[in-house]
Amino acid sequence: MTQPVALTTRDGIAVITIDNPPVNALSPGVPEGVLTALETAERDPSVRAMVMICAGRTFISGADIKELEAAARNPESGGPDLHPLLTRIEDCAKPVIMAIHGMALGGGLEVAMAGHYRVAVADASLGAPEVNLGIIPGAEGTQRLPRLVGVAAAVEMCVSGRPLKAPQALQMGLLDRVITSINDGDLLSGAVKFAHEVAGLPVRKTRERNELGSASENAAIFAAGRAQAGKIRRNQTAPLAALEALEAATTLPFDQGCKKEREIVRRVLAGDQAKAMIHIFFAERAVARVPGIPKGTATYPIAKVGIIGAGTMGGGIAMACANAGISVLLKETEQAALDRGVAAIRKNYESSVKKGRFSQAVMDQRMALIHPQLTYDGFDQADLIIEAVFESMPLKKQIFGDIDKIAKRDCVLASNTSTLDIDEIAAATSRPQMVIGLHFFSPAHVMRLVEIVRGKHPSNEVVATSLAIAKKLGKVGVVVGNCRGFVGNRMMLPYMREAQFLAEEGSTPQQVDKALTDFGMAMGIFAVDDMGGIDLAYRVKQEYAYLRKPGERVPLVLDKLYEMGRLGQKRGMGWYRYDESRSPIPDPDVNSLIERTASEAGIARRSITPEEIIERSVYVMINEGARILEEGHAQRAADIDVIYCTGYGFPNYRGGPMWYADTVGLKNVYARVRDFHQRHGHLWEPAPLLKKLAEENSTFAEWDLAKG
Repeated sequence: MTQPVALTTRDGIAVITIDNPPVNALSPGVPEGVLTALETAERDPSVRAMVMICAGRTFISGADIKELEAAARNPESGGPDLHPLLTRIEDCAKPVIMAIHGMALGGGLEVAMAGHYRVAVADASLGAPEVNLGIIPGAEGTQRLPRLVGVAAAVEMCVSGRPLKAPQALQMGLLDRVITSINDGDLLSGAVKFAHEVAGLPVRKTRERNELGSASENAAIFAAGRAQAGKIRRNQTAPLAALEALEAATTLPFDQGCKKEREIVRRVLAGDQAKAMIHIFFAERAVARVPGIPKGTATYPIAKVGIIGAGTMGGGIAMACANAGISVLLKETEQAALDRGVAAIRKNYESSVKKGRFSQAVMDQRMALIHPQLTYDGFDQADLIIEAVFESMPLKKQIFGDIDKIAKRDCVLASNTSTLDIDEIAAATSRPQMVIGLHFFSPAHVMRLVEIVRGKHPSNEVVATSLAIAKKLGKVGVVVGNCRGFVGNRMMLPYMREAQFLAEEGSTPQQVDKALTDFGMAMGIFAVDDMGGIDLAYRVKQEYAYLRKPGERVPLVLDKLYEMGRLGQKRGMGWYRYDESRSPIPDPDVNSLIERTASEAGIARRSITPEEIIERSVYVMINEGARILEEGHAQRAADIDVIYCTGYGFPNYRGGPMWYADTVGLKNVYARVRDFHQRHGHLWEPAPLLKKLAEENSTFAEWDLAKG
């Protein structure tokens, strides 16, 4: 077996190379190998300095995430213990230079900061993203980082979790040099050259740097950090815990600060948020493992994409493709609609340039990849065609019949439908095995989720290609079954329905939305309805009216808003009113309309607590999710969690609806569902799987494990 750490020498410089693919994680064997190499090099009188570098595509990407998962199950362990390694690196009598390419994140950055110097290639990224897992830098990172970059920069890095590119890291003091091929050759040559420059100089221990500012300066910085955490990490405990640890760095000696950091690490690991966010981290990586699709299944190359429809969804999908360097044919039926679509794309890109996200040159390159047109010219050369017109089965079937005559035989044909039967759409073609649903979420160039809707016919290669294209676009592709609304919208529809019932029974839209956003949802459900469009919700309601049972209760106010032309944000009014910034403003006219409608229908109104709002809104999704699992339309409960956290604004720190149900306890959820069933009728009938797991005192997570 190849050892993960190798030691060589080059011109009197020891080169310690970590080679632990795929991302050089600090899994067992790596720290031990580095320690052995350090001690060997330090004893060698011919060695004047040491360079630590990594093989493959990246520097140390971080601690072994599996060890963090184990630590979440056993918080008292405190996670991987890198203290002996970091102390040994820092105590080396000869300079240790960390040579960074790719990413130095989390534990990787903490190892790098223990070195005496750091050099990196220009496109390297360095960061402390632990907050994204509900934890804090736990290997003395909160103690060394402010000693290198200053307290304010350390606060920003630990609260936001955003990485830095090498030039910015150099400016802030996290790096000592950016290696350029012009001046230094490759990274190793540049690092060895730098090592010769510092060889023989007294080593600089990061832990002994104590220029950490005054107490009054730091008090203002930490106050600003807490305000930032409240704004960008609402309700999350990890950012505040990171600030507590950083504050310890400014008030305690290094060793005591490290002890305080370890105490805080154990505390956050014991909390529900870290467990939930680590669950989502693993769940996102597990969705690509699809039963029945063998690893290594061949995929179709996707170099050119045809998109039909230049509206909000089609334009967003076109941008997502162009952002990934894929050439796009963007078709509309009328010049005015095409012009509007291209103008919206241009406006979005111009906004990004104005905000400094990328340059005008990058925008020009991306715009050049999008070819607007009114015909199917060139669609016969497309590798993937995505239909993105509005939800009308007759229209979609007509389009698929048309493209079936044009597309080459190995072209993947996809519909962006959000609710319609993909098998019925596929039946309009002579090649149903090439038809798949690719349900993007709005705005499609931003939202990370793509539901990959697998009907009865698509080949393994088409499913594998769909997963590959989602990954190429920087998105999370989740394979789901072909049922009404698939997974996300099938759960969303009862959620929206229940919210409207709550309004009719006594809450206002703003009270419902406040309870939901306080819970952690990215947006309230009424604001979501306005953003998507009241007309869309109305059409979906009409489309599925035939499924209602006689006498079944239905929401009443939505139809009236539609008839009044209150179609949401695009009209400046829906459940709310909207100003130029599209901020929702409570509308007394809507509240009066709800009250009148409830009175006319004989619905008794009452005061409803935020707790009931959350239970009825979230538990109705959980109950529907349990049905979806039992029917096999989602492979795992964890897949549902990924769908809701990446596509529907469910808070990561609650782990998704099914994980959240486990934390509440399925017995408790089932008891409330039964109560709502008795009070509100058959729409709350408990799902058999929820009943079964509750009675067995089991969980959805255990159900996933049992399935394998």
